[in-house]
Amino acid sequence: MTAHSATAPHAPARVRTGGPQDDGDGPKILEHVLGWTLVVVVAMLVTQLGLL
Repeated sequence: MTAHSATAPHAPARVRTGGPQDDGDGPKILEHVLGWTLVVVVAMLVTQLGLL
């Protein structure tokens, strides 16, 4: 069996499985902003409840 016959010529080069995508920096920036917002909200909640 040769290397050429082992690969199917009609198969797609890469199958997308719905995982993370590299679509630029937009989602990364949004994720960082939402993450830091969550940190601030949790810190405010902890101080308001007197848990620290």
